[in-house]
Amino acid sequence: MLMARQGRHGATRRQPKKASVDRWLDRWLDRVVTVAVVTALVVGLSAVLAHWLL
Repeated sequence: MLMARQGRHGATRRQPKKASVDRWLDRWLDRVVTVAVVTALVVGLSAVLAHWLL
């Protein structure tokens, strides 16, 4: 027996398209947060390494 076709899958509703400026701001913030996290990890690992070596 064939199942009826459903309109949506999953619990989340599809979001409307964002404006171009919003998408640009989201990408920019994503890039800034990624750089900040990577920088914090590098600084933290260097501090641990320096602590072990000195």
